[in-house]
Amino acid sequence: MGKTYERIDGRLRTFIEEQPLFFTATAPLTGDGTVNLSPKGLRGSFVVLDELTVAYLDFAGSTAETIAHLRENGRITLMWCAFQGPPNIVRVHGHGEAVLRDDPRFGELLARFPDIDPSLHGLRAIIVVTARTVRDSCGYAVPFMTYDEDRDLHGRRFAREDDASLSAYFEKKEHIATSLDGLPGLPLPLPPSTV
Repeated sequence: MGKTYERIDGRLRTFIEEQPLFFTATAPLTGDGTVNLSPKGLRGSFVVLDELTVAYLDFAGSTAETIAHLRENGRITLMWCAFQGPPNIVRVHGHGEAVLRDDPRFGELLARFPDIDPSLHGLRAIIVVTARTVRDSCGYAVPFMTYDEDRDLHGRRFAREDDASLSAYFEKKEHIATSLDGLPGLPLPLPPSTV
């Protein structure tokens, strides 16, 4: 049934790169803190950097829970499910870091995402995850569902923002600079994009 892998390569890498949707889960250290679980999509916004490292683009949204939790403790799990083809679930348990727009590594990392225009989506950060444990499981109970296409609503909404208006948008949101549990979230004002 389930198997642990030493690295993300071969069939495992092919599987996760082909999925149009994955989920991220993070939590604060406090026992009564809010666990965050988020779906992530948009073709081209996820890459495998090497056999133990993956990254995805963190776009504008109404909270910044993942960034806040990673800043506090770095714990993150990513999960992919096969909604088509043979059943499979893959989880990457690891340590994550939010590489913010003013980080010297930001431009080099962003170049690893050539198939998506980040200016359309209010790019806040690049989340880099170093795998500690990589496992798969059967996924026998995951339903068949078809992928039609990415929605264009997010791009249409945030394409009209520049750095100043995007920062103003974030500053109006209650849980961008501070998480639901009061942890530091996305540093504001948003630094200008360096790319």
